[in-house]
Amino acid sequence: MKLERLRGLREDSDMSQKELAEKLNISQRTLSHYETGKRDIPTEMLIKVADYFNVSVDYLLERTDKRYLKV
Repeated sequence: MKLERLRGLREDSDMSQKELAEKLNISQRTLSHYETGKRDIPTEMLIKVADYFNVSVDYLLERTDKRYLKV
């Protein structure tokens, strides 16, 4: 599954793949594979990404267009 919204959130935050990968404790290559759909993102990592960007998992999976969670 290609996660275009992950890439969009990263770019909107002016982060490189390397910077975000370091924050998530994964390799830049793994992050690249998640963004391009070459590798499926594990559920635990999907939750970690959603928490990091304060968005819902549904937003990342394009099940909703509501971007940010209420604080």
